[in-house]
Amino acid sequence: MDLCDLAPGYVRAIAPYQPGKPIAELAREMGLNEADIIKLASNENPLGSSPAALAAIHAVLPDLARYPDGNGFVLKAALAKRYAVTPEQVVLGNGSNDVLEFAARALLTPATSAVFSQHAFAVYPLVVQAMGARSIEVPAKDFGNDPQALLEAIADDTRIVFIANPNNPTGTLLMPDALLALIEQVPRSVLVVLDEAYYEYLAPDVAADSVNWLQRFPNLLIARTFSKAYGLAGLRVGFALAHPEIAALLNRVRQPFNVSSVAQAAALAALGDTTHLQRSIALNTAGMQQICTGLQRLGLRFIPSFGNFLSFRIGNASAIYQRLLKHGVIVRPVANYGMPEYLRVSIGLEAENDKFLSALASAIQE
Repeated sequence: MDLCDLAPGYVRAIAPYQPGKPIAELAREMGLNEADIIKLASNENPLGSSPAALAAIHAVLPDLARYPDGNGFVLKAALAKRYAVTPEQVVLGNGSNDVLEFAARALLTPATSAVFSQHAFAVYPLVVQAMGARSIEVPAKDFGNDPQALLEAIADDTRIVFIANPNNPTGTLLMPDALLALIEQVPRSVLVVLDEAYYEYLAPDVAADSVNWLQRFPNLLIARTFSKAYGLAGLRVGFALAHPEIAALLNRVRQPFNVSSVAQAAALAALGDTTHLQRSIALNTAGMQQICTGLQRLGLRFIPSFGNFLSFRIGNASAIYQRLLKHGVIVRPVANYGMPEYLRVSIGLEAENDKFLSALASAIQE
């Protein structure tokens, strides 16, 4: 018997996560100049990293021979101060994906289940399946989370409910009152993993005061990231805010030194650079309007989004995606999310958004 055959069936059945196509890969495949390609596939910050973060990276380079602070003391203290929690409530991750996996590893077994919505972030079913647990996918409502359906899906063996807010790839949002009502009704024996990777892009009137809810709900975990609005996707640093006992549980399954010294230094600097963050948010707001207006001119329907991306409906989406690649524009197919007629585009710089809209118009006519 082959060694791989001895691995659990639920592991062998995992379909690996497919990231957005890299620029270098498209350049090789199509014989294009990398400088002429724009990537609007992975919801990255088109402004790039904070200048303060870049300076912090250079400052720590001489110490790369040493291990990072395994407890992330300085970064955790800064996050605790920012969100008015204790350092014992903060867990650092190698991106927020790491935090999602911690929750699964800490609470799920082959005898348990986790609940999440249709069209939700692809990592949820992946981490559930990796633990051999049962995935309970709930039908979406208008491409977003359906609170009542999520509650009704919770079974006796359910240990986690994943809620992405805003949701990726649809961009939909549960408003604060509806979100709070949902969390209030989840049994205290079930961990609510509130994935707020795109929280910084929310306008104040629709942003839930979720961190303050931690005082009321010991079964609430909030996952956030420095990959999106903070522009540090390449360094992979995220964090969780939770009840101290939940945080301690996650730290038991966290790998030592899971966040590098470079990532910690950059995240700390980015956290303090509010000017860059506000510029990033303003650029996204303007770019979202630019893309929406352009899609409307093309007669295309889209799902209103609260993130830094937009999913739009188009006939023959797979072929359009390939035509866009030939024009040097990388977007994201979302057929694997149960949305075969949609493509997702990240908000870019003004010139990048213009190139996307021009290439899309040409692709439709080809």
